[in-house]
Amino acid sequence: MRKQGTARIWAWVALVAAAGVLATLAVLLANDVVALLLVLAALGLAGAGLWLATTRRGIVRALGIAVAVVALAGAVVALVAQGLIDELVALAVAIAVFGAAGRRALRGDSLGRTGATQHGARPARARSAVLLINPKSGGGKAERFDLAGEARKRGIRAVVLERGDDLLELAERALSDGADVIGMAGGDGSQALVATVAMRHGVPHVCIPAGTRNHFALDLGLDRDDVIGALDAFTDGVERRIDLARVNEHVFVNNASLGVYAQVVQSDAYRDAKLETWAQMLPELLGPGAPSIDLEFEGPDGNEVSDAPLVLVSNNPYQLTRLAGAGTRARLDTGKLGLVAARIRTASDISELVMFETVGQAQRFRGILEWSETRFEVRSSAPIAVGLDGEALTLDPPLQFVSLPGALRVRLPQRATTAAAPTGASLTRDDLTALSRIATGQRNG
Repeated sequence: MRKQGTARIWAWVALVAAAGVLATLAVLLANDVVALLLVLAALGLAGAGLWLATTRRGIVRALGIAVAVVALAGAVVALVAQGLIDELVALAVAIAVFGAAGRRALRGDSLGRTGATQHGARPARARSAVLLINPKSGGGKAERFDLAGEARKRGIRAVVLERGDDLLELAERALSDGADVIGMAGGDGSQALVATVAMRHGVPHVCIPAGTRNHFALDLGLDRDDVIGALDAFTDGVERRIDLARVNEHVFVNNASLGVYAQVVQSDAYRDAKLETWAQMLPELLGPGAPSIDLEFEGPDGNEVSDAPLVLVSNNPYQLTRLAGAGTRARLDTGKLGLVAARIRTASDISELVMFETVGQAQRFRGILEWSETRFEVRSSAPIAVGLDGEALTLDPPLQFVSLPGALRVRLPQRATTAAAPTGASLTRDDLTALSRIATGQRNG
């Protein structure tokens, strides 16, 4: 209840900030339409510069960066020249306050609802529980929280991975030794491997958010900041059934990315320097003379698609914000694959996609296709790079994706929510409606 009360306060702050954004925009429009049009033109020029910076190298990239910077500076100068600097500052502050307060409100409301007990059975306490721990995941998060020690206090056998250990082999051994509940403390790739074994043997799986981003934990409704609290799933939790998904022989809990993103993930430098790797590789993948992305599949209308350099296949549909993986799934039990493809036909499409991706509004890109299926096939004339739950693989075509409805038994702490906590808020009708309901004490979802 306390978290819900705090969420209501943040929701009111966000709504007031949203009103400030709209009022400031109205003032800008009323003061000088010409100046506003010049600002919009400058932003368009900045987008063109961003495209050059993204897809070119050397002096052309430097020129693109310069154009983008000068164009943005020109937009500011135009507003200052018209005496609208106060409105500009007010607009920036209002947008920042709305984003921060809206995110806190939506997340706080989600974490404040303990509806998991309404949708999950109360199982008997585990007789022989095992927790596999990757001590290096999340920058050593398990070691910082003494996760192994905390698990042992609760009667859970902790197995800490060492260099050279085979995670699948350890999970199989734990179950053959009599474990009736198995957990994994690590990133999403490790969660998928242990979930595969748990599914195969029909035993419950416990997710401990000890990785870096923990998208699976987020979509299970766990508080990713409460690593130790997640252990309650072993001793006093609830059990639900959720879907998994599979591509050829590989099971995944989150998503599989194909095309440009998957090829960047394949780079050895990606894990240590993500932004630098993107900057280095995108010109090769999307710039002039770049080879075509050899992916073919049927789109939502049944027609063949072969011009999508970015494809995302997820275990249940995402509420999409960024193609690079920032989004949440409201449910993990729809029995459907979420399918997203970004079609790029012209150079301007690239700059538009980069712009929307940067601000977390990828779904607004005009080349986005979104749909869902129980099965999905991707064809190619060569092996396909796949980023599977963040892990780099290369698989032989065709790729056969299939949803596995209700395949995994998961145990969660009783305070886990029934749906994913939102990662952000935007000035859309859906988010404003959700914030209004929170502010007035109504239930969302």
